[in-house]
Amino acid sequence: MAGLLPAVPDLISLDLPALIKAVGYPGASVIAALSWLLSLLALKLAGTRRVSHVDDLLTDPASALFAGLSILPKKSALTSYSCRLSHDHQQRLLAALDKQMISAGLATASEAIFDLDFHAVMHWGADPVLEKHYVPTRSQRARSVLTFFAQDTGTRNLVYANADISKATRNREAIAFCDHWKAVSGADPKMLIMDQKVTTQQVLGELDARGVKFATLRMRSPSLVKHINGLASSDYKTITLNRPGPHNKPRVHEDPAVTLTGYPGTVRQLVVTGLGRDAPTVIITNDDQVRTRALVQQYARRMTIEQRLAEIIQAFCADALSSTVSLNIDLDIVLCVLAQALLAAFRTRLDPATPPPPPTPSSAASSTPQEPSPATATPSPSPSAAAPTQRSCANPASAPRPPSPGGKTAASASSLTSRRVDSLCRNPR
Repeated sequence: MAGLLPAVPDLISLDLPALIKAVGYPGASVIAALSWLLSLLALKLAGTRRVSHVDDLLTDPASALFAGLSILPKKSALTSYSCRLSHDHQQRLLAALDKQMISAGLATASEAIFDLDFHAVMHWGADPVLEKHYVPTRSQRARSVLTFFAQDTGTRNLVYANADISKATRNREAIAFCDHWKAVSGADPKMLIMDQKVTTQQVLGELDARGVKFATLRMRSPSLVKHINGLASSDYKTITLNRPGPHNKPRVHEDPAVTLTGYPGTVRQLVVTGLGRDAPTVIITNDDQVRTRALVQQYARRMTIEQRLAEIIQAFCADALSSTVSLNIDLDIVLCVLAQALLAAFRTRLDPATPPPPPTPSSAASSTPQEPSPATATPSPSPSAAAPTQRSCANPASAPRPPSPGGKTAASASSLTSRRVDSLCRNPR
């Protein structure tokens, strides 16, 4: 595992020791907070689908050196440490990390256009505390934890993740991300690109009121389908997208002012055919200034986010967590963001002129996960201020399965907080 050591300069460039200190992660008399986090990070960067124990790396001197220790902590110690951390710790780390990424050019504060999507972390056991969510790769609802990710479209780097989500507040996750980004950069995102199930029309109205542009899909109601079927060929115009493949000349019909049931005001609607889908794609946006070709091209690129996210999830073992190490899942997905940022910094240091492919460790790059369908992005829960912090330990009882967007965590009343922590932070084995 000496391959971990080349990431050390990038840890220093992102000033991770100062970030950990500023965030206030707890340490111990023997192991400092930084060493705890680096021990967990080493499991992510190792890039193997671990289904046994962290003990596989205990005798590796390079992994221990990476964490500044003589030997990595055992799985019981890592589990115990992760359950000491709260949701506030992870949010403070993300805020500090995003500021460093902006300074290093790994995130673009000026462009500020983001893709939003969700991923279901399956729970490989029977735990009544978790809610059931639809898992597209299994075509059924299953007990799982819904996690939310935001990706910078300019750099393709993750800048935000959250697993402290409930069904009651899931639709406001886009607002929660806007609040996060405003705290980090001083301004709201310029545009959010998302699936139609990420939020509601009412929340889209809130985004418009605070000056955030959005581009999303519209549900095809019977009346909308009737309208589309009534369009003549002359109602469409052909545009050319700057992308390879057979689907780079779609045909577009544009309505400049369309009313929606729950949206205050009107939106711009584009009916697009020729993007490789059987049914027309209906894009709605509150941006009246962006050109039609640029808007369609931007959303066409967004259609691949499920694949890119699935590659990141698989590479950093977000479904398997860290082998049989039961972790606070909120910490686990934030470690995915940190690991991906380190690889992006490493890649930029090697060849700063080359635009990045989806960042995955080399050992996991050979595995190509199944691409989810566009309907996989399930509604996105969003944490409310009163929702108790959620910790989850979704441990695989067998070899981990491919990732699947959609799904979500249970956020119950505060009386269930201790029950959730005890239940979700135990090892099902």
